Amino acid sequence: MAKGYRRPPGGQSGMLQQFQRLQEQLAEVQRQLAEETVTATAGGGAVKVTVSGDQKCKAVEIAPSLLQEADAEMLQDMVLTAVNLALDQSRDLAAKRLGPLTGGLPI
Repeated sequence: MAKGYRRPPGGQSGMLQQFQRLQEQLAEVQRQLAEETVTATAGGGAVKVTVSGDQKCKAVEIAPSLLQEADAEMLQDMVLTAVNLALDQSRDLAAKRLGPLTGGLPI
């Protein structure tokens, strides 16, 4: 060891404890994210998609009036748009909740 070097208080065990606390905090935030949801709409609210904070699709709602018009291609586009918007919102929510813990590192 270099002359005059002082180990930081706690040494490696202190770092290990910090890492374990961080892991526990991350696990708790991820558990909370699984319970939170975001909802995105398309077609003026005719299609609604709800996604959890851990990016699981929880619900797809389609207005009955939209089904009566029977334009499958338009419906597909609206569902796709709403799903992608909901996933984007879910990723933003996760980044917002996990960001302070990870210091911007991608998880």
